Amino acid sequence: MPASEHIIQLLPADGIGVFGPPRSNQSSRQTRKVITAWPNQARAPKLLDKVRLAIRARQYSKRTEESYVHWIKRFIFFHNKRHPAEMGEPEINAYLSHLALKEHVSSSTQNQSLAALLFLYRYVLGRELGELGDVIRARRPKRLPVVQTREEVKAVLSQLHGDKWLMAALIYGAGLRLMECLRLRVQDVDFARNEILVRDGKGGKDRVTMLPKSLKKPLEEHLRKVKAVHEKDLAEGWGRVPLPDALDRKYPNASREWRWQWVFPQEHRWKNGKTGEQGRHHVDESILQKAFKQAVEKAGLTKRATCHTLRHSFATHLIEAGYDIRTVQELLGHKDVRTTMIYTHVLNQGGRGVKSPVDDL
Repeated sequence: MPASEHIIQLLPADGIGVFGPPRSNQSSRQTRKVITAWPNQARAPKLLDKVRLAIRARQYSKRTEESYVHWIKRFIFFHNKRHPAEMGEPEINAYLSHLALKEHVSSSTQNQSLAALLFLYRYVLGRELGELGDVIRARRPKRLPVVQTREEVKAVLSQLHGDKWLMAALIYGAGLRLMECLRLRVQDVDFARNEILVRDGKGGKDRVTMLPKSLKKPLEEHLRKVKAVHEKDLAEGWGRVPLPDALDRKYPNASREWRWQWVFPQEHRWKNGKTGEQGRHHVDESILQKAFKQAVEKAGLTKRATCHTLRHSFATHLIEAGYDIRTVQELLGHKDVRTTMIYTHVLNQGGRGVKSPVDDL
């Protein structure tokens, strides 16, 4: 049995590396004894470090990593810091039921928590879970997406200006998710073919969507300004951006190239306090979210609309215009056409197109 497995079994709950060193002298002696057997480092990896490593080895997104670690922490705290290796199906059942009954979380939130725990037991602790029994599930309501009319979209966009208007218009015009828009790089926009390449979208999938013709000139003008800023950064000794995967090691100079720059970079460079290194990340999502919320209020709309509402509106308006469901599915990047089918509610036109008798009175 490898040293790491010995440590998982022998360390007490307070010494699993999540919450600090063991408290009792006996536990401390036991911990020191095990750690001296660890071959290459002073102490064993912490439990949450193992979770992070397992997630990164499978190339899950950064947000998935943060979410899984969060739910695993909450699970451990819920059971008074007991080590997950000492727990199993009954404890998971109790925790999920607590989320549904006491905290009233949505079904998607509860399922996300369950996914994190299944990952922990399967890939970190090396244990398959059996039947979870009668887990009390949060009810999943069947809701239709909030959709804005074309006039409402136009009214909201009229309240936005500059790069915020351009980002919102791209989300609506190309059916992008918020982070897909913000993570666009210069090389992802093909002006000649009127296409946008969405890299590493939801589910790790790439896809191609349209570049709206009405946005070509504003986007070209925007990129000219971005390029001038990039050249200024290069002249001052900076101008690098983070690259996906290990491309920065394979191509050391690629991070300075124009094609790899963000389409929507930050206004100000960030600075590493330790190394002094400076660079620009893409615009933070909260900036557009706040601006969009204010635009909705200024437009006088009563619907609860977010940036994602623009994507819903994109799909709905395409179906209204007569485009087939498969085309819309590909543009949205949905794996299953049943996900796209939710937008066909617009075809009902109130009672599946049936004319109300009150209209004949």
